[in-house]
Amino acid sequence: MSRAVLLLFIFTTVSQLGAAIRCYECNSANNSMCLDPSSYDEETIRKYLRFTNCEQGVYTPGPHSFFCRKIVQTILHKHHDPEVRVMRGCGWVRHHRDCYKADNEDHFETVCQCFSDQCNAALQHQYTLGVLLITIILWLFRT
Repeated sequence: MSRAVLLLFIFTTVSQLGAAIRCYECNSANNSMCLDPSSYDEETIRKYLRFTNCEQGVYTPGPHSFFCRKIVQTILHKHHDPEVRVMRGCGWVRHHRDCYKADNEDHFETVCQCFSDQCNAALQHQYTLGVLLITIILWLFRT
C-alpha cells in the first residue's frame, strides 16, 4: 500500500511540475540580453537573464493556461531615430494566431506566442524529472 501512495505522490508532483511553463522574463530596455538570448552561453543566461515559472510567478484573477510571449516593438520618436525593444514574458490571454502585428500611432509591434516546452526552458527540467521518476519506479519494484 505504501508503494502505491508513494507512486501516486511522485506522479502528481512530476505532472504538476511538468505542466508549468517557464518563460524568459525581460525587457531589452534594461537588459540587452533580451534581444537575442540564443547568442549567449547557458552559464551567462543563468546568471543574467531571469526565467519565470508562469504558474507561480504571475498573478492573474482565476485559473489560466499560460504560454510564453515575445513582443518586438519599434517605438517611433518624433525627432530622432526609432528604437527597437524586445519584451519576453508569460501570457494568459491567447490570440487566435501564433504571431500577429499591431500598428499604433507611436509604435509598431509584432507579438508571438508559443505553447510548448520547446519555446522556453522547461524541456531540460522535464527530461530530468522523467529520468528521476523512472529511477524511483525501478527502485521501488526491484526484485
